[in-house]
Amino acid sequence: MTRRKPYVRSMDRWWLRNSFFTRYMIREATSVFLGLYTIVLLIGLVALSLGEASYERWLATMAHPAFIGFHIVVLAAACYHTYTWFGVSPKAMPSVRIGNAPLTPALIIRGQYLALAIITLVVLVAVASGET
Repeated sequence: MTRRKPYVRSMDRWWLRNSFFTRYMIREATSVFLGLYTIVLLIGLVALSLGEASYERWLATMAHPAFIGFHIVVLAAACYHTYTWFGVSPKAMPSVRIGNAPLTPALIIRGQYLALAIITLVVLVAVASGET
């Protein structure tokens, strides 16, 4: 009796075959940039704790064109991550009801964008007024 090998489907680039999975993988990849940015901010916090001279060197490093480009890439990644997460969150959260009516996904998403806008405005006002 001969032994046949079972068919094993190739997993090469599986996420490129379906646009849903492609968007999912891109969203997950954005977290790498956000993690790197967290490390950059932690290094800045350590530099701040080491004194003014160390912090000024860190600020000078952040003014380098490569780091400015990095910040632009991270901002784009954060915006994409936020956009996709806001779209997924109504599916991930439990059903919320006000009275007998459930909240629609569109209302939940709009609420998140409203909260984001309010928090951003509060932070911008605080930074502009110098009360950080």
